[in-house]
Amino acid sequence: MPRITATSNAAQRAETQRRILTAFGELLFTHGLPGLTMTDVARHAGVGRTAVYNYYADMEQLLIAYALDETERFLGDLRSSLAELDNPVDRLALYVRAQVEDLSRRHLPPGPAMAAVLSPGSFAKLADHVSELNLLLEDILRDGVAAGYLPKADVPQLARLIHGTLSSSAARSSGTQHGGAAGDGQPAFEDRLTQTVRFIQLGAGARFDDGGTPLRFK
Repeated sequence: MPRITATSNAAQRAETQRRILTAFGELLFTHGLPGLTMTDVARHAGVGRTAVYNYYADMEQLLIAYALDETERFLGDLRSSLAELDNPVDRLALYVRAQVEDLSRRHLPPGPAMAAVLSPGSFAKLADHVSELNLLLEDILRDGVAAGYLPKADVPQLARLIHGTLSSSAARSSGTQHGGAAGDGQPAFEDRLTQTVRFIQLGAGARFDDGGTPLRFK
């Protein structure tokens, strides 16, 4: 029997963990969190129930691991995409679009619901990680003000208002995607997303020429 090296063993563990997290995310999407068990996750991942417990002691640990993993991957992809854009108003549009699409797809419980199912320590850990999104949005808004594309504003307050709008839009868009007639969901979702992007840009004070190009105030 060939000897398993540390490298291949680590790769196998990483693959198993990825299968568990992927299975958990798929079950969240199709069934939601209430009633979901570790046995359900193990069966969907195609691994033994004991294997799941080797990585996560309970559903809370699995939930926080999934949420942190998704947020970290989302942040990495979003930062890479934002780096390709120079205009802060365009970057705001990308941020809004990415957030609504991600929130509509992930089906994680909203903040208050997460607080109800997680221990204070776990919720604080997740909140610290998600705060990176707040800082990213605030940086975009500050760049917009500094470059003259957005008027002066209370940036932290504006960021909170934007995130509140995003959460509401994502909830409505999710229902449109999955609750409408066959073939109707995606166009309706895209229309709502486009409206949300422009609504937030205008709400932040952005101005555009007749061709839709952002204008400077000064």
